[in-house]
Parts: sequence; C-alpha cells; structure tokens
Amino acid sequence: MPLKLKLHTKPEVPLEADCVCPDRMQSLNMTEIEDLIVFHGNCQVPLKNFFECSGEFDGEIDIEGDLVNVKHIASTMSFGKMTVSGNVGVHIGAAMSGGEIIVEGDASDWVGPEMLGGRITIKGNAGHMVGSGYRGSTMGMQGGEIIVHGNVKNETGHVMRRGLIVVGGDSGDFTGVNMLAGTIIVLGQMGIRAGAGMKRGSIICQTKSELLPTFTRSCDYQPSFLRHYFKHLESLGLIISDSLMNSPFERWCGDSIELNRGEILLYAGK
Repeated sequence: MPLKLKLHTKPEVPLEADCVCPDRMQSLNMTEIEDLIVFHGNCQVPLKNFFECSGEFDGEIDIEGDLVNVKHIASTMSFGKMTVSGNVGVHIGAAMSGGEIIVEGDASDWVGPEMLGGRITIKGNAGHMVGSGYRGSTMGMQGGEIIVHGNVKNETGHVMRRGLIVVGGDSGDFTGVNMLAGTIIVLGQMGIRAGAGMKRGSIICQTKSELLPTFTRSCDYQPSFLRHYFKHLESLGLIISDSLMNSPFERWCGDSIELNRGEILLYAGK
C-alpha cells in the first residue's frame, strides 16, 4: 500500500517540504519518515508536526490536505508516483527527472521548474512560470511532460529547452518567451506576446491569437505530427474535437530577432 501523508496542521507561514519525495523516503521506516526535517519559516521541525503518516512506502505517496502553503514537494524526484488530493504550493516537481506527480486540485507558481523528465499532471489551474527556468537561468524545462487541465498564468515555458507542456484551458501572456526548443500546446486562448524571443520550438494553439509583428505568416498546412500529439492528449483525459484533429493550421515563423527558427501554429478552421 502507498505511504499516506495527511496534513493535520495548516502552516501559518510557507512550509518547505522537499523531503516529501520518493527519493528521500525510500528505505526509511515510519519513525524515520516522521522525523524528516521540514522548514517552517526559518525554524527546522519534524514532518510529523504537520503531517499524519500511515501506510508503507512502496514507491507511491498519497498526500491529502490543502497544501497551498507547502512548497518544494517532490523536488528532484527521480522515480515513483505522488498523488496530491487538494491544492499545492510553489515549486512542485522542481528539477524532477522521473516518476509521476498528479495534483487533483490547483497548483501555484513554478510547476516543474527546470524539469528534466517524468510527468506532472495538474487537474485544476496553475500559476505563473510553468515549466520555466529560474530568474537568471538560461535553461528551463529540459524534458518530460507537464499537463495542466485548466488555465495557466504568464511565462509558461520560459527558456524551455525540451519536453512537452499542454494547457487544456487558457494561457497568460508571454507563452514560450525566450523558448529554446520543445513543444507547448494551448487548447484555449493565448495571451499577448506569445513566443517573444523564441529561438526554436513549436507553440500550437487551438484558437487564433494576435502575434507580435516579428512573426511572419508562412503557410496553411496539416502537420501529421499533430495527430499523434492529439491522440496522446486524448489518452491523458483531455478533450480534443474532431475538427481540431482534421483542420489546417496557419504556420507563423519567428521570432525574427532570433532568425525565425521557431514556429507558432494557429488553428485555421472555422
């Protein structure tokens, strides 16, 4: 059975809980898990001060409670599965390289920053900087998948290098800003300045959007690779319309300040 963590005391200030991770909890008995150190503000306290622990670690961790004030859960995770029944705070899955995280509620900012591999699924909405690099970094997400069923805010995929980000709803401004490579799919509306400064990579949007004047319209076409992406998204529980599956897309090349090697595909159907 999975290890179960239930929040019994809501932290008054942000709780840094990077120890809540399969890599940190494997081979530990229950007492050792309960005594793992978390940071409550600037104080070091044991995990049991906030979480009731039960079950037995078998590679899976189930967390229950409103974790909106709990950050760095599953940082550097490399294997296993984690399910969060509730909302979650910032930096979930930071620099993770493998395994799977499922959040049944909403997520705050910085979902999967500088992620290397694995999959993060957010069933609700997410905040700013999904799959992005930290401020000053030239490398964001480098592999894996981030699937957000709801909406996201600004700078999704900032300096993204590889991998896949899917937004089931709307995205905010600067989607794919300074993107180096990889793929971002938005099934709702995109905000302004999508692809600003992008060097390579693909941004695909189900709706028509206003693009920067540094993007040039190339052609209308039906890229065959999109059907494979959409079939994959359907298998993950996202709804893909038949019209989207079979309609052409407008291809825009940009950003011209970076030699027009990136592309934005906008739905061209009626």
